[in-house]
This record gives sequence, C-alpha cells and structure tokens, in this order.
Amino acid sequence: MQVNPELDPQTEPETAPPAFQPPKKKPKWLKWVKRLIALAVAAALVVFLMRSCTGGGGTVSANTYRMEPASMQDLTVSVTGTGTIEPIHSYKVTTLIKGEILEAPFEEGDVVHKGDVLFRIDSKDVENSIEQAQIAVRNAQLSLESAQLSYQDLLDNQADQKTDLQIKSTETGVVNKLYVDVGDTLAAGAPIADILDRDHMKLTVAFHAVNTTSFYVGQSAVIKVDGSGESLNGTIDSIAATNSVGPGGTLVRNVTLVVDNPGALSDTSTGTASVGGVDCASGGTFAYAASGQITALTSGKLETLTIHEGDWVTKNQVVGSFEETDMATQIENARIAVENAKNAVQNAQLTLKNAQDSLENYTITSTIDGTVIEKNLDVGDNIDGTSTAGSSAGVSYPAVIYDLSALTFDVSIHELDINQIQVGQKVEITSSAVEGKTFTGHVDKVNINGVTTSGTTNYPVTILLDESDGLLPGMNVSARIIVEEQSTALCVPIEAVEQENGGTILLPGADAVYDKDGNLVSPGTIEKRTVTLGRNNDTYIEILDGLSEGEQVLIQNPVGSSFMEMAMGG
Repeated sequence: MQVNPELDPQTEPETAPPAFQPPKKKPKWLKWVKRLIALAVAAALVVFLMRSCTGGGGTVSANTYRMEPASMQDLTVSVTGTGTIEPIHSYKVTTLIKGEILEAPFEEGDVVHKGDVLFRIDSKDVENSIEQAQIAVRNAQLSLESAQLSYQDLLDNQADQKTDLQIKSTETGVVNKLYVDVGDTLAAGAPIADILDRDHMKLTVAFHAVNTTSFYVGQSAVIKVDGSGESLNGTIDSIAATNSVGPGGTLVRNVTLVVDNPGALSDTSTGTASVGGVDCASGGTFAYAASGQITALTSGKLETLTIHEGDWVTKNQVVGSFEETDMATQIENARIAVENAKNAVQNAQLTLKNAQDSLENYTITSTIDGTVIEKNLDVGDNIDGTSTAGSSAGVSYPAVIYDLSALTFDVSIHELDINQIQVGQKVEITSSAVEGKTFTGHVDKVNINGVTTSGTTNYPVTILLDESDGLLPGMNVSARIIVEEQSTALCVPIEAVEQENGGTILLPGADAVYDKDGNLVSPGTIEKRTVTLGRNNDTYIEILDGLSEGEQVLIQNPVGSSFMEMAMGG
C-alpha cells in the first residue's frame, strides 16, 4: 500500500539543505600586487638584456647566447622555386576545317618528323570553291581590259574633243544671221551663224566648149552687169571639168568668175562676161563669193560667243566655245571604272588564294619532330571544325605530339630576386618522383612580363634540363638556381648579424668566462662591432671587413615567454 507522505502522521519531514554560501572573494589589492611584481621582473629582464646587447658593462648568463666562429668556407648564393616538367616543344593539332578524315597514317607512340602527314581531310567542297574563284578571276580580268580600252579611247579622242569644243568660222565674211546665245544647250550639227562674203561676188556663165580649151584659172575677164551696163574686171575662179548641152543643142562649159563688189551687186543681180575677147554663150546670176553656216561639231552647253550679227569674221576664226564639263566627267568616270575593275580583279585573286590556302589546310602535317602522345581521331571520323576531339586534361585535340629530346619547366621568381637571375646560370633540380637524385639544368629564358598579385610581382623563368633520365612531363620539381659561388669567403651564421644600419655583430667581452673545455660560461661585457657585409644565402653571410677568421661571434638564443604569461595572467 502506498502512503502519501503528506497524510501519514508517522512520516517525518526531511531536513532542508543549508543555503548556498558564495566563496569569499580575495581582496583586489592582492591581485594587483601579483601583477606589479610580474611586471617588475619583466622590466628588469628587459633592461638586463639591453645592457648586455649594448656593452653596458653587465654580465649575461651563457644560456642567453651561443658562440660560433667566423670561418673561411665556400659560399653558394641561390634562388629557389618549383615548377612542372614540360617537353621543350609540343604540338597540339587544331583545325577549323570540317570534313571526313580520309587518311591518318600514324599511331600513338610513333615518332614523327616535321612535315609528316597526320590527317588528310575530304576537300571536295573547297575544290569546287577554287574552280568558281578561278572563273571569277577570268571574268574580272576581262572587265578590266574593257574598262581600260574605254578609258584609253576617251584619252585618245580628248584632243579631238577639245577641238570640237571650239566654234570656228567656216568662211570669211559678215555674220549674216546668229541662231544662238551664251548658255544655250546645242546638239551636234545645230546651226550657230550664217556667214556671207559681200565684198566679193561670183558669176557663173556658159562658154562654147570649143572656146574654153585655152582658158585657165586666174585669167582676166570682163563682166557686164545687166541693167546698168557697168563693166567690171574680174578673173576666172574655176572651169567646169565637163561639158553640158546649151541652147540650140550646142556644147557649152561653165566658167565661174570672181569680181570685187562695187557695192551695188547682190545675189539677185545678173550679168554676162567675155574672156580674151570671146563672149559667153549665155549669162548668169551673181552670188556672194563666200557664204556658209557655222554649225556645232559636238553637243553641249554654249559657254562663250564672241560674235554678233553684222560682225566681220575670217575663215577658222574662233567665235565661241562649249563647256568641257561633260568630257571631263566622262574621262573621270572611265578612270574610276578602271580602278573599280582593278579592285575587282584583286578581290577575285584574293578569294582564289584564300581558297587555295584553305585547300592546304585539308592536309594537316606535324610542325615538330616528336612522339605521338595522343591520337583521338582516325580514318572515317569527322572533324567538326572546333579544333578539338577526344579528351585530355579537360582539353581535347585530334592528336598531341611531344618533342622529348629535352625537358623544360618554368619557375616563378620574386621581384626582389629576379635581378640576380641570368640566362645560363646553373640549376640543381630535384623531384619527389625520383628520390635520391639531383638533376642539373640551366636558365634558358628570363621573362620580364611579370604577374602581379596582391601588390607583389613574380616573373617566370624558364629552365632547361641538361639531363632528364626518369623525369616525365607533368612531374613536379624543385629548382635551386645557383646565382653565385664564392670560394674561401669569411662567413658567419646569418642570424649572428643585425643587418639594419649596415651590419653589426656581438662578440664576447675580454672578461668572458669559459669552462675547461672552452665552452662559454658567461659572455662578460659584450662587444658590439660594425662589420661590412657581402653576399649571403639562407644560412651564412659573408663578412668583408671588421672581423677575422676564428673570432667567436655571439648568437642570441630564443628567450622563453613564461614570465610574460605570468605578468599578464592573474
């Protein structure tokens, strides 16, 4: 039976636990006393060390320093870096050509030579393009020849054309009528002016043919004007070559006479004549000795006109001109046509050359001597023109060839060290993949195109291996570039030198204490000496002046920090 303790009178109540008593706090002044004591100890130690380093006359425990002698030794200065082995040359086949592979006469592991055929791709499409380009070149050349002929014709006719642009009088006489004015546009053959020679008249009369046999041009004649009966002296101007039938069926021959116009004669006057006392068989009508019409020899705009009606002109006198604009424009257009035709020929030839060059791309040859590392495409496969196929380290190529005759790698050199690196410097090379062996090489190239990251610039330096037995492309290596090798240099450990302000070292004082084995017990009054520094590597530094061989230098041992922890603790 369960008993409810609250109802059972026999149940004694439990005794309540004592109330929580917080621990008594230590007085604050005690904590501060401890801290002050620790700080005093630390300050005393700092003062002690400073006096020791500055030769302040105090003594320091031997545990604070160790001694190292200045010694003559070979000093090698070097710069280190890491890189990944690569072949000296490599050829990763790329192409933008599309087509089916017809030939691929090689396999992985084969040794190929520069110029050897790797792939031959179906080129029927580009061969058709070449044929079309050849036709285009021939057509362009024919067009050029035609344009050149047209241009030359214009140049050859330019002198004649310029002559035609001049307007000349066809006769000597008076401008009887003017048909045009400046600014008019005329067609070839259009009338410009009529010219009459009113000072001289001609009269054609018929003589019996039998009487004309003794006549000659220039022979004197007497002319009688009908109506006035006036007699005028003239001369024979011309004699007809043939006879004609005159009145009554007689044979006559026309004779033309020329006579000065006394002023009253016109083209309506008539008259008769006699030559050598022989009268003419019939008379005739007077005509002006010279009459003609000036016409345009070419078409164009009339630019000048120097005559007016009633003006006297002489034969071949220039009386006006046409503008030369049309001719000049034709010649310029023809010249431009020739230039365009030349450009068309050049473009067609360039297209042909590109097609022929493209045909060469359908045969892919090796650009180096080397070993085939990968072959990702074979006969019957299609190259899609994207340059890659298969897969190799995330990037794929139809084939990859390595020249393994030599191996190389790049190391990244800090900007503070790059000026020490020169082509030809010896390099010591190690690789974790080939344990226990050190390879040799030399600096092949120093690239001044640096890469800056976070304010620091590093420069790629190419190293060529002199030997590579056991190393393969892709292996990681460490390189030690020998910058300088100095024999018999006076050296001390680099940590013995304070390099700021030129260089200082610490030496045991004259009162230093040593044990029976020569080990330092107390450095005594420490001497601080200024020295001249030379070259250094990661371990030793050269002393050029201020120290002699065998002199002991002090190297400060690391100081523990427990007392500082105590000082800052509580």
